[in-house]
Amino acid sequence: MERSGPDGSVWTLVRRQDGPLGVVTVESADFPWLYGRFAPEPGFEQVRPWFEAVQSVLAEEIDGERFGERFDAVYEPIAEQLTLVMPDGVPASDFLLHIDGAEAWFRWSD
Repeated sequence: MERSGPDGSVWTLVRRQDGPLGVVTVESADFPWLYGRFAPEPGFEQVRPWFEAVQSVLAEEIDGERFGERFDAVYEPIAEQLTLVMPDGVPASDFLLHIDGAEAWFRWSD
């Protein structure tokens, strides 16, 4: 059963203890990535620096092993404290989400 696609499906980003932080409306797909528009809720401002740190690491020129270590370190709070909820209301068991302004892209598994 396909749960997502470039069909306007809406995925919700939540902080486990605080509730919704925003939604991603999917606009296109390039397996395994989904791409869309991010609409933040007011609570997103608390975690925005986490996503900015990830974008900063992605922009750095770092060799492979160091990149992985650096990326893992800055992505850790996102993975530990946030959940991406699929359109059917089920939390994705694993996801990698990038947010840069109003743009978002992610991959997931359940």
